[in-house]
Amino acid sequence: MSNARERFDAIIIGVGQAASALANRLSAAGMTVAVIERRAVGGTCVNVGCTPTKSMVASARVARLAARAGEYGVAIPGTPVVDMGAVNDRTSAIVGKSRAGLERWIGGLPGVTLIRGHARFESARTVRVDGRLLEADKVFINVGGRASASNIEGLDQVSWLSSSDMVALREVPRHLVVIGGSYIGLEFAQMFRRFGAQVTVIERGAGLMPREDGEVSDEIRAILEAEGVVFKLDAECIRVRPHPEGAAVITHGGKEETVGSHVLVAAGRVPNTDDLGLDKAGVRTGPHGHIEVDERLATNVPGIWALGDCNGRGAFTHTAYNDYEIVAANLLDGEPRSVNDRIPVYALYTDPPLGRVGMTEEQALAQGRTVRVGKRPMTRVGRAVEKGERQGSMRIVADAHTDEILGAAILGPGGDEAVHMVLAAMAAKMTSRQLTHVVAIHPTVSELIPTIAGELGEPVAPAARAG
Repeated sequence: MSNARERFDAIIIGVGQAASALANRLSAAGMTVAVIERRAVGGTCVNVGCTPTKSMVASARVARLAARAGEYGVAIPGTPVVDMGAVNDRTSAIVGKSRAGLERWIGGLPGVTLIRGHARFESARTVRVDGRLLEADKVFINVGGRASASNIEGLDQVSWLSSSDMVALREVPRHLVVIGGSYIGLEFAQMFRRFGAQVTVIERGAGLMPREDGEVSDEIRAILEAEGVVFKLDAECIRVRPHPEGAAVITHGGKEETVGSHVLVAAGRVPNTDDLGLDKAGVRTGPHGHIEVDERLATNVPGIWALGDCNGRGAFTHTAYNDYEIVAANLLDGEPRSVNDRIPVYALYTDPPLGRVGMTEEQALAQGRTVRVGKRPMTRVGRAVEKGERQGSMRIVADAHTDEILGAAILGPGGDEAVHMVLAAMAAKMTSRQLTHVVAIHPTVSELIPTIAGELGEPVAPAARAG
């Protein structure tokens, strides 16, 4: 093992969504940069997250539309058959092209060296990658996260799948049991139900997705139940045991047993920070392993920053990319940007998708705000009716006193796109009254957003809702 130091201006550990863009900016600023990746360039999003899962969601949607073709007056001879191998081939091709493009881009940046291997800190300024010792005054950590299953009894006795394993399947499970009724679990549940699997979702809580308003969660559950997904809620003390048909998931105090051919554990994620030698660098982490950062993504050690899922400040591809923008703005542009400036926004990619921005009604009330809420079911949205996709609803939450737009939830066709009208309005600090003045294209889902903003209900106070 060599102790000869290779000197760089900056080191980036992990090539997630923040890393490649940051390497480009640092290169353009004339810096020499070592970019270290021990697995696949592109991180979770490109390799096992957004890119493959949304490619598979698209295939599952086609399967569903083929099954519904008769509703639209289209006759398809025979029964549509899902070729899971072909689905996987299509997905893999999309992933491979995206990853290869990133590798070419990074490899062509002046002054940037892509190093394969496992990085570990030896001090706040030195990082060892296998037999190489690298040194830099600036170190950026972008190592992402992975599925967690440590709190499920008996899981070590059975074969189980993470979300990463699901995107590699070349067969349709006979019965997929999903442990976890949140975003990742629900996307795979609907996807594989549409591919032809029997699907059961087991969730510890009384409802799905606790970050959403109860009405929205109930609507999503109803959509999936209508397609044949079975839900078992209030499933405390989940444990797993081997079974001749695969695995048995035992719940409700041992009274219920669900036997599946495949088990997907979608019950949370942990950051990839446990084997980086952070203690040798003096970098502090929180109780769940996330690297502690300030509002500008700096750690407690000068010259070290943490971006993306490993800092616990976002857990989305778009927030990871925004982390890069914040670091680059402060470090290279003299612009004081902060994570406190961004508005929370994300989507659930069931079909129809849920687009969410800002606060829910329940979150706003919990903050002590008096709110007004506008709602409209998709059965009263012309574009949804015309497309034969009338499930879901739209809602906008506003502060009853200031008319500030606090958030929105759009569950319906194009909800992941339509929500951006509300996001832009919130970023521009428009009031709900000002939003009503927007003239949108007809017929679209988005055109109803100004209408709903003009149909807000009576004020609801926290005390009234609590009672």
